Amino acid sequence: MPTFVIFDLEFTTWPGAMEQDWSAPGQLREIVQIGAVRVDEGYSVVEEYETLVRPVVNPRLSPFFTTLTGIDQRSVDRDGLAPARAVTDFLAFCRGGSVLSYGNDMLVLGENIGWARARGEEIKHSAFTPGFLNIRPWLNAVAPATTATNSGRLWQALSLPRPAPGHEHSALFDCHSIAAALRHLAGTGVTLPAGLLQISGVRGTS
Repeated sequence: MPTFVIFDLEFTTWPGAMEQDWSAPGQLREIVQIGAVRVDEGYSVVEEYETLVRPVVNPRLSPFFTTLTGIDQRSVDRDGLAPARAVTDFLAFCRGGSVLSYGNDMLVLGENIGWARARGEEIKHSAFTPGFLNIRPWLNAVAPATTATNSGRLWQALSLPRPAPGHEHSALFDCHSIAAALRHLAGTGVTLPAGLLQISGVRGTS
């Protein structure tokens, strides 16, 4: 069955960091959580991926981040993977197909890959093999009600049922919210442009 991936990241942040584009000294966008869903051509979820990641430069999460995401220090210390391991596992989940995000999460992923490699850590899959695509400009254009909405609130902007347990700023929930928006739009006849997706088959688990 042909499929593609929708992913979302939660990464270290502090009050005002987004407005300042993480330009303050020491404020890096280190990944703390990766969420992804594999969806079929009808945008139904057929597989999930989720992991916590231990940041290296700023291993202590800011209270602002924890309040925003609900991710606490104990959970990251206990369950978080090393960045290189987490990114390797995620890229394996992508299986060389198209990978969609609502925003430029692929840039943050690239930053984290660069930092890991600079530390001498091995990333076993190439981030350039899958076709990463930011669908936010397209989605906002075809559904103007979503223009000022983050990924975790897309379902609300489109007056849809809650797509999954959880809350916004949880990476996996945000993926379900994106998938629900795409599924809804497809039901109204609005689908991603033909040829945009590099579809992969569901065989093996890499």
